[in-house]
Amino acid sequence: MDTKRIILIGTLVILLAVLTIILFQSGGEKIKPLSSMETLDSKGDTDMPAETKQVTLFFISDKDEFLHKEEREILASSSLVGQIRQTIQELVKGSQNGYLAPMPPETELRELYITSDGILYLDFSRDIKDRHLSGASAEIETIYSIVNSIAYNFKSVKKIFFLIEGDEKETLGGHVDLSRPFLPKYDLISR
Repeated sequence: MDTKRIILIGTLVILLAVLTIILFQSGGEKIKPLSSMETLDSKGDTDMPAETKQVTLFFISDKDEFLHKEEREILASSSLVGQIRQTIQELVKGSQNGYLAPMPPETELRELYITSDGILYLDFSRDIKDRHLSGASAEIETIYSIVNSIAYNFKSVKKIFFLIEGDEKETLGGHVDLSRPFLPKYDLISR
């Protein structure tokens, strides 16, 4: 064989190998994890003020069993998962109007994933379970504080599934079944 033909065949083999690797790595994955190293969008121009977005959070009251609205500003990242992460962090920080935080302050959002059909998976640290207030109503209020806060602000999220330390758990505190994703319940919001 001549040298040109060997080079051509070698190039084709390498090209096919690269294409095969690319095709098998993408694998049609529906869940796209947020890398722990991913940062919020940076514009590169530090003189420009960061754009913000107003979100509505829902906090628990010790006076009734309703969720109460509170507005916050988050960075208007172009990343949906970045905005959801900020919203959860604001919930963990607690209320600025005297309401109860839905999660213990030690709670960390370890990871979050969203499928193409709008199911959001939230993976929390064990603190959300181990340090949670006891009682069925406290558990319901915690779950729907999170679910309503996310679904109300991010319309592409249809259902929310809870994980703890990367695993499915039966319940948060022994009362509410966590083996299924949750839809928002806006009737729990105070008028």
